[in-house]
Amino acid sequence: MPLLDEPAPVRPGEELDAGKVDATIKRVVPGLTGPPEIREYPRGASNLTYQVRYPEREFVLRRPPFGYKAKSAHDMRREVTIISALQPVYPYVPRVIAFFDDPAILGCDFYLMERIRGLIVRRDLPGELRLSREHTRRLCLNVIDKLIELHQLDYQTAGLEKIGKGKGYGQRQIVGWSDRYRKSRTPDAGDFEVVMAWLHDKMPAEDVATCIIHNDFRFDNVVLNPENPFEVIGVLDWEMATLGDPLMDLGNTLAYWVQADDDDYFQKTRTQPTHLPGMLTRKEVVDYYAEKTGLALNNFDFYLIYGLFRLAVIIQQIYYRYFHGQTRNPAFANFGQFVNYLQQRCERLIQQPVV
Repeated sequence: MPLLDEPAPVRPGEELDAGKVDATIKRVVPGLTGPPEIREYPRGASNLTYQVRYPEREFVLRRPPFGYKAKSAHDMRREVTIISALQPVYPYVPRVIAFFDDPAILGCDFYLMERIRGLIVRRDLPGELRLSREHTRRLCLNVIDKLIELHQLDYQTAGLEKIGKGKGYGQRQIVGWSDRYRKSRTPDAGDFEVVMAWLHDKMPAEDVATCIIHNDFRFDNVVLNPENPFEVIGVLDWEMATLGDPLMDLGNTLAYWVQADDDDYFQKTRTQPTHLPGMLTRKEVVDYYAEKTGLALNNFDFYLIYGLFRLAVIIQQIYYRYFHGQTRNPAFANFGQFVNYLQQRCERLIQQPVV
């Protein structure tokens, strides 16, 4: 039987009005019968993703999270615009079926898209998927290649020149993420001031290039062919995609890249199987990326520390919602502890840079 990524029961507090969902979908997709079965993909910590299943067809529904939302985050219309423009030139994005902006339906904008039926690799490989060291390396390289392919797209030909400001991206990120951290800090969180000051001082004078960047590229946002698990057939979660510096995107990816020799706490936070024999180390990823793109990756410690800091801000913004009772998801309870660990990790790397 093929290995498929399947949803779970909807988390408490994140239920959808099934009657309204059913009526809305049937208005745009003829021929559906019966009430839908609605389940939720459980790993998301930002935009929420549901499977809506009818006897005839399956869909994926994306909506913003319940509770507090950052001013510029969770723009469903923007996400749909990016996916729709990318689909002809980057065929790994899912096909959008319809976008809905009537608050009377779910109280928010949301959209419906085709489900890409495949395998999503999360913290560990499925037990049925036994890969040798060589096969694990092949899988790893194929995933990285999809990030490189994205960075090498002509965003103007794709009609995406307006999705970001482009030039000056690096400076905007350091200023913007620093401001967001200070606004979302809770009493139990570190101040990150040493890290923010270092990033500001070490910030490159200009971006190495401007391209489409995913901003959340990692294994659990990649869909593999269940019949051939080395083949990438989908790339998901485009809510943070923009025009920016590709090295900052690579730094974001490596913030999640827990390798075999990392400390015990970092191992506990691992969300993808990058610790396995055959997986590239962070340094090997950087070297491979440089070889394939021809970009000079000098002083990559800046991009790595930026990626870790940005991850800390994202986690802290989610934890802020949990701390103030705006979400009840128990998975967020230890996010504050993780944020403090990331501050310590950044400070250690500042003292002794190691990719």
